[in-house]
Amino acid sequence: MMKLDRKDIHLINRHSNWSENDIDKALKENVYNDLKSWVKFLKILFITLGLSFTLLGLIFFFVYNWNNLDKFIKFVLVEALLITSISVVLFTKINETTKNIILTAAILLIGVSFAIFGQVYQTGADTYDFFLAWTIFATLWVVVSNFASSWLIYIILINATLFLYAEQVADNLSQILLVTLLLAINFVFVSASLLIPIFKKDIKIPIWFTNILALIVVSLSVTGVFLGLFTRSGESINIIILITILSYGLGVKYSLNEKRTFYIGIIFFALIIIISASFVRGIDNIGDAIIVFLILSVFIIVSITVLIRALIKLQKKWSPKTSENDFMEEVKKELK
Repeated sequence: MMKLDRKDIHLINRHSNWSENDIDKALKENVYNDLKSWVKFLKILFITLGLSFTLLGLIFFFVYNWNNLDKFIKFVLVEALLITSISVVLFTKINETTKNIILTAAILLIGVSFAIFGQVYQTGADTYDFFLAWTIFATLWVVVSNFASSWLIYIILINATLFLYAEQVADNLSQILLVTLLLAINFVFVSASLLIPIFKKDIKIPIWFTNILALIVVSLSVTGVFLGLFTRSGESINIIILITILSYGLGVKYSLNEKRTFYIGIIFFALIIIISASFVRGIDNIGDAIIVFLILSVFIIVSITVLIRALIKLQKKWSPKTSENDFMEEVKKELK
C-alpha cells in the first residue's frame, strides 16, 4: 500500500464518500506522529543533547581548572571517555543511530585529546599540524560509521586543514588560489552526495547535509569571484569562474530534475550578489558612485522580487507529487 500524505487524504475525500471517522483514522495512520515516533525522536534528541553537554562540560572543566590539574589526570579523563565511547559502540546492542551519534562524539574527543597533548608538552606545532592529525585519525571512523554528522565534521576538518596550511606553511599561495582549491574540493563532496543516491538507491543522504554542502560551495564561489574582481588576479579568476559556472549549471539542472527550489534559490541569489559586485567594481569617482548605487538598488529590489515570485511559483507547481487524475488512477490500482 502506498504511503499517503495530508494532501492525498484530502484529495481522496473530495472524490469519495469517506466518513469523518475514516478520515481521522487515515490521518492518524499516515500523517500524525504516534507515541512510538515521539519516543524515538525524544530518545535521539536527549542522547544528542546529553553527549553535547558532556563534551561542553569536559571542555569548560579543563579551561577553568587547567592550571590546577596534573597532566596525568588530564590525559586519563579524556582517554577514559574516548575508550568508553568506543566500547559502547563496539560491545553494546544499542540501535545504529545511537552508536553513530556516540561515534561522532568520539571523533570530537580525538581533537580534544590532541589539543591537550599539545598544551601539556608544548610541542610548538602549528595549528595546521593539529587539524591534519585530527583529520587523519578520524578518517577510519568516519568511513566506518558513514554517518552524515561525522562526514560533515570531517569535511570541515579538511577545509580547516587546507586553510591553515596556506596561512602557516604555504605563504606564497594567493588567497584566490586557496579559495579555488577549497571550492573544487567541496564541489566534489556536494556532487558525490547528490549523485550517490541516484546510482545506489539503498543509500539515503539527508537533505540537510547536501544543503549545507551546497551553501559552502556557493559561499566559496562568491568569495572567489569577489577576490578575482577586486584584486584583478588575471588567470586565477578564469579558473574560479569556470568552476562556478559548472557548479551553478549542474545545481540548476539537478534542481529542475529533482524539483527542489533550494538550490535554484541560493544559486540565483549568489548571482545577484556577484552582478552587484561587478557594478561596484567599475566605480571611479563620487559622481559615478551615486548613479551606480541608484541603479544597483533598483536592480537588487527587482531581481530579488522576481526570484522570490519564481520560487513561489515553482514551489506551487512542484508541491503536488502527481496530478489529480494520475493520483486517482494510482488509488484505483491500489484498491484493486
